[in-house]
Amino acid sequence: MSAIKITTPILDDAVIENLKAGDFVLISGVIYTARDAAHKRIVEALEKGEELPFDLKGQIIYYAGPAPAKPGRPIGSVGPTTSYRMDPYAPKLLEVGLKGMIGKGSRNKEVKEAIKKYKGVYFGAVGGAAAYLARCVKSAEIIAYEDLGPEAIRKLIVEDFPAFVVNDIYGNDLYEMGRCKYMEIEDPSLFKC
Repeated sequence: MSAIKITTPILDDAVIENLKAGDFVLISGVIYTARDAAHKRIVEALEKGEELPFDLKGQIIYYAGPAPAKPGRPIGSVGPTTSYRMDPYAPKLLEVGLKGMIGKGSRNKEVKEAIKKYKGVYFGAVGGAAAYLARCVKSAEIIAYEDLGPEAIRKLIVEDFPAFVVNDIYGNDLYEMGRCKYMEIEDPSLFKC
């Protein structure tokens, strides 16, 4: 399987339009870590018209809370966390310009609809590969909400960070496609969770 190389920020919709569920990507550039507590603060800041810790336009947020870095390394193990905890916040962030999210697990209907409407993408990272994923991080710095500890927002510079497209702008869902293939259902729209 050949990889599609993506560089952040994603400012050209054609990049998103060319991605399909099941595609393997290698992401280079800046990504930000944020989990549910940070997402809540970001959405509250948006609702109050306050300045955000970083410009969301074209960016990718990685749902991760990294472990402390070992000596000589920019970051410790940095595996994906379960994405559904960010579902209440994701549509708003996509609306204001977020282009990608990286995590693990399925997204709800509202997030999938927002991905289609605002031309975003949901990537899956491999759980259990946190130490390997940390090798793709070239630098890491806390940029906001330091009081959240591991859940603070971090700016990561990554090189060839591996992920799979789970949800694309066409309504495809890699998890549903996989279940259908396993169950030998040819039309994924027939599969109901």
